[in-house]
Amino acid sequence: MIDRLGRQLAFLAEADRLKSVLRANPLCDGSRRENSGEHSWHIALYALVLAEEAGPEVRIDRVIRMLLLHDLVEIDTGDTPIHGSHDPAAIAALEAEAADRIFGLLPADQGAELRALWEEFEAGESPDAIFARSIDRVQPVMQNLHSGGGTWRDFAVTSDQLDARVGSKIARGAPRLWAHVRALTRRYFDALPS
Repeated sequence: MIDRLGRQLAFLAEADRLKSVLRANPLCDGSRRENSGEHSWHIALYALVLAEEAGPEVRIDRVIRMLLLHDLVEIDTGDTPIHGSHDPAAIAALEAEAADRIFGLLPADQGAELRALWEEFEAGESPDAIFARSIDRVQPVMQNLHSGGGTWRDFAVTSDQLDARVGSKIARGAPRLWAHVRALTRRYFDALPS
């Protein structure tokens, strides 16, 4: 039992490192960049508060668990901004290696259970994962809106790029939410100088 507890505590200490991984997105007040630990907490809260936007087959407790776990691999890989340029296959391979290491810190049964939730999120095919991925995408949109453009300015994102890279993913799991948020983003992009 002590070995099991020791492994769990080692995993939790390692997870603390997520707080040191800086993301591209600013906080809503624009004062600084958010870290991945803050992001994970915030999207779990988003899922809890916006649960009524999920389909009837979605289990919010599982969604929250996925959202708390999904970025742990960034301890090893760092954050990959959605609007940046990168090789998705290379990132996926690095993240799988990171998942092996990080979830491998846990007792085997618990590590396998949490790794399976991470993989389900990454696959994005189950109702829970589809909604979780929608929530993961909507939070940075709201931060960019509140901070006056945030990473949209930094990466010269257009309205069409936002629709393609983010909007389609949000709409897949939370169509009513995306319709509301899309109206807000249109106002932002329409106000930009031509």
